[in-house]
Amino acid sequence: MKYYSKKNIDKTGAKYRMIIGERSNGKTFSCLTGAIHEYFNNGKQSIYLRRWEEAIKGKRANILFDDVVSKGFVEKITNGEWTGVTYYNSRWYLSKKDIDTGKTVKDDTPFMYGIAITGMENDKSISYPNVTTVIFDEFLTRGHYLPDEFILFCNALSTIIRERDDVIIYMLGNTVNKYCPYFREMGLDNVLKMKQGTIDIYQYGDSGLTVAVEYCSPTKGGKKSDIYFAFSNPRLAMIKGGEWELDIYPHLPYKYKDTDVLTTFYVEFDGQYMSADIVSTDDTFIFLKPKTTDLHFDDGDIIFSQTPNPSMYVINNPYKSPFPNVRKIMTLVENGKIFYASNDTGELWTNYLKSLVKF
Repeated sequence: MKYYSKKNIDKTGAKYRMIIGERSNGKTFSCLTGAIHEYFNNGKQSIYLRRWEEAIKGKRANILFDDVVSKGFVEKITNGEWTGVTYYNSRWYLSKKDIDTGKTVKDDTPFMYGIAITGMENDKSISYPNVTTVIFDEFLTRGHYLPDEFILFCNALSTIIRERDDVIIYMLGNTVNKYCPYFREMGLDNVLKMKQGTIDIYQYGDSGLTVAVEYCSPTKGGKKSDIYFAFSNPRLAMIKGGEWELDIYPHLPYKYKDTDVLTTFYVEFDGQYMSADIVSTDDTFIFLKPKTTDLHFDDGDIIFSQTPNPSMYVINNPYKSPFPNVRKIMTLVENGKIFYASNDTGELWTNYLKSLVKF
C-alpha cells in the first residue's frame, strides 16, 4: 500500500499547493513530517491552520502527531535526537523522555504553531518571522463555510507572511464537497474536471503567483479498512477511492407536461445556473435542473442570486424576502417538495442554501 507523498507537488515550486483526495491517504501525514524536517534541518517553523479554534486545542491538538510519532518518523527525521512531539498552548514542540527522571523534555522553541481563521482577531499583533510553511487542513467541508471565508483566509495569511515572499501554503482537503468558495475565489476553474493522479498549474498574469492543484491518485492496493465501507452507497466512494462525495437526492417521481408548470424561477450560484419549474398536478412541487445558457437579469424572471443587482426580481436571500411568491417557494423547499434532475444538481442547490443566512 502506497500512501500520499507531496514530493510531486513540491516540484512545481508553487506558492499555493492544494492537495485533494480520499480520506486517510496520508495528505496531512506528509505535510506534518515535512514540517518537522524543515525545522530540524533548516530551522524553519510552520503553522497548522484550521477553520475553527476547537481543532487546534485540547484533545484534537494533543493527538495530531500521534501517528507520526508511533511510526517512528520523529526519531528518524531527527536522527534519534528527539522521539516525540509535545503540545502546549497552541504550539507543538519536539520532545523526548529523560532517561534518568522519566520526565518529558521538550525543545525550547516550537516547530509549529496552531492558528484558527475564526481566532485571527487575537493574533493580528503576533509576528511569525521564522514561519515558511502554512498547512491549512480540511479546507473543504460539507458543513458551513464562514461568511467571506476566502477573504478571512487571506487576512490570516497576511498576518503570518507580512512583507515576505518565502512562505508556502498547503491546502489539504478530502473530496467531501465539489462546491467550494476557494475554487471560485482563486479562479480554479478546472478542479471538478481533473482526473485522479494529475496536477494542474494556475498562473496569474505577470504577478509571479502560481497555484498547483493535485487530485491524488487512489491509495495503491486500497486500504485494509476499505472492507468496512463496501456498501453500494456513492457517498462512501470518497473514503475508499477519493471520488467526490455526493448525497443521494430525490429525482422526479413522474413526468409532467408544460401546461402543468405554474412558473419558473432561476438560481445563480458558484458560477453555475439552475432552472426551477414550479409544477402543479395532484400536488405542487419544484423540479430543479441545470440551465446551460446565460441568465438575463432584465426579463422580469425571479432569480435567486447573491450577485448585487438593483432589480426587484433578483432575490439575494430568499429566506429574508418579503415577497409572497418567494415565501411560497421556500415553504415548498422546507417541506421537501423539491426534486432534482441529478445528484450534482442537488449538491449545488444544497450548497447554495448553506451559503445563505437563514435568520
